[in-house]
Amino acid sequence: MSKKVLVLGEIRQGDLRQVSFEAIAAAKQIADGGEVVGVLIGSEAASIAETMIQYGADRIVIPEHPHLWSYTSDGYTQAITQVVETEKPDAIILGHTSIGKEISARMAAKLKAGLISDAVNLEVNGDEVAFIRPIYSGKAFEKKVIKDGLIFATIRPNNIAVLEKNESLTGKVASINVEVKDLRTIVQDVIRKTAGGVDLTEAKIIVSGGRGVKSQEGFTVLQELADVLGGAVGASRGACDAGYSDYSLQIGQTGKVVTPDLYIACGISGAIQHVAGMSNSKIIVAINKDPEAPIFNVADYGIVGDLFEVVPLLTEEFKKITVGAGV
Repeated sequence: MSKKVLVLGEIRQGDLRQVSFEAIAAAKQIADGGEVVGVLIGSEAASIAETMIQYGADRIVIPEHPHLWSYTSDGYTQAITQVVETEKPDAIILGHTSIGKEISARMAAKLKAGLISDAVNLEVNGDEVAFIRPIYSGKAFEKKVIKDGLIFATIRPNNIAVLEKNESLTGKVASINVEVKDLRTIVQDVIRKTAGGVDLTEAKIIVSGGRGVKSQEGFTVLQELADVLGGAVGASRGACDAGYSDYSLQIGQTGKVVTPDLYIACGISGAIQHVAGMSNSKIIVAINKDPEAPIFNVADYGIVGDLFEVVPLLTEEFKKITVGAGV
């Protein structure tokens, strides 16, 4: 039976985040021929609504209110909940991002609905939709099914294949006025700590450093490799605690959970807390001087050696490949 599915498109610095397109692809599976309705909030929503349609959304709803020009969990929750009450969807899909995690829990409480968080895949069998999510720090997976009521889930970035963009697709874009009140937070200005670069949670390639990097300057060689590969730089908690890297780049159980196509771990011992944040990477390459380092137990490829010798060599070789390929 076809369904109506609501998808929240997440905007960052004027563009839709990649996970928004992944959420649309998941929604299309759930809709099974039904309607996928995108929801966009923010000052730049109208200018990028068409992009969401080109990736598979049938139409777009833009809630409008002066307090929605910048993100607040209270404001977004109130706005999206009102859209849900108007549209009466059978399912809601969000990205498992910092915003998605925050407002999905609030919405679930307001709507008195069950919530399946951090899904990495889904299976549709008739009217039944099953979500697969990791448990025990990624050591196992469970299958969750909502038997009755609203299907509500967040999906982990970099796990569901995006539909091919079709610029010929068109759809209705409608703005609606919503009521936003009793906000506990009002955003006056936004000052970004980082400038540019590849988003860590959506990066296809990550070069990550641990205590073995030895200093903040040591991360320079990792950044050079990441730049050549078009990837992002991450860090273990040990490296962040030592002051080598900012906590915004921390990967692990208490940091970001990532699932890139390629994860290069440099000078990382492989503590279980770090492995929990990257063990589902498609290919893991470990570089460590200690042949007994636990990271080699989860790596697909291992290099025993000094990262300050190995990484520059890799960078030079990849430069030859990318230049030769015209990248």
